[in-house]
Amino acid sequence: MNVKDKLPFGAVTNTSHPNGRESWRIFGIMAEFVEATERLNAIRPAVSIFGSARIEQDHPYYALTERIARLLSDAGFAVISGGGPGIMEAANKGAFLGKSPSVGLNIQLPLEQQANAYQDISQSFQHFFARKFMFVKCASAYVVMPGGFGTLDELLEAMTLVQTRKSRQIPIILVHGAFWRGLLDWFRDRLVTEKMISPEDLDLIQVIDEPEGVVDAIFKHFETRGFMPLPEEHEIMLNL
Repeated sequence: MNVKDKLPFGAVTNTSHPNGRESWRIFGIMAEFVEATERLNAIRPAVSIFGSARIEQDHPYYALTERIARLLSDAGFAVISGGGPGIMEAANKGAFLGKSPSVGLNIQLPLEQQANAYQDISQSFQHFFARKFMFVKCASAYVVMPGGFGTLDELLEAMTLVQTRKSRQIPIILVHGAFWRGLLDWFRDRLVTEKMISPEDLDLIQVIDEPEGVVDAIFKHFETRGFMPLPEEHEIMLNL
């Protein structure tokens, strides 16, 4: 039996079928990219901070994130977070109280994510991939706090883009080494040992516990050049 025999009559070729309207969603996706690019293009230099939405305000990770974001903001970096609660809120709050813009890239979810109150610029997205694109496009560095599946997704995508040279090489900093130790050990014991990645791929990431150390590492990376993408890097980012 051919797979077409399993489909409703006309479903494959009939564009009047409700599924045919999916192609028109492309225009909505394009509009989302255009609007976000126009609003965020001037937000440079910026640091994207990722982390769990489930952290309460009295958790040590919250205070740690707020401190890092405040230092980055006072040092002249806009801070970009996911715009929601937990560590995202802490990142926005630290930046909001500092000297540079606090940016929230909010995602519309079936279980609605509440935007936090500490955003100078708030941009809403329907699509995760458009939101993730802006995290990468605007960032001069990634700071990754403890988090769950979403945080791991953002971390691994950032590492993949830099590893494959689809994005420029920028600092990827994991904060709170005790949280990340098991994952990093697994990277070495399994991915490197079984040749899934090269040993030098682990050099893409740094583990830093002190807020001041995070800021210093970002400045050190860029000490021989400016924060803005070089012409060849700009061309790479156009094809992200």
